[in-house]
Amino acid sequence: MAKFRSWKSIVGAALVSSFTLGPAFAEEGLDGQAFQSIIKNQMSAFAAGNAEAAYSFATNSLQQRFQSPELFMEMVRQGYQPVYDPKSVTFGQSKMTQLGPTQEVYVIGPKGRNWLALYSFEQQEDGSWRISGCYLTKSDGFAA
Repeated sequence: MAKFRSWKSIVGAALVSSFTLGPAFAEEGLDGQAFQSIIKNQMSAFAAGNAEAAYSFATNSLQQRFQSPELFMEMVRQGYQPVYDPKSVTFGQSKMTQLGPTQEVYVIGPKGRNWLALYSFEQQEDGSWRISGCYLTKSDGFAA
């Protein structure tokens, strides 16, 4: 469990620092649809209990850190219930930060609470994008 919390702290600190080191800005041509599709597919894999598929959307470095699809799935199940079992999902803005692209996702978690999941992405050597982290924080909800 400590391993999971330390990972959340590292990812959270990296994402927060990306916003404090410089302004985030909407990037012209940033493919938010691709990021949203990756997130939707990973959430579908969580819902289906398909650890292999869920793991496949994580960067190679995250895969190495968690070493197996089962460990990855357990970390998400324990530490990221709102994205593991969301009741509602609404996509916000895609933004470019100093650490790379991010996608805002507003979720209503299994207990009816509002959350903001800020996903970060990293381009892989083959040109594909994968999830490099998710910073989860309580939210007031999404206003259209």
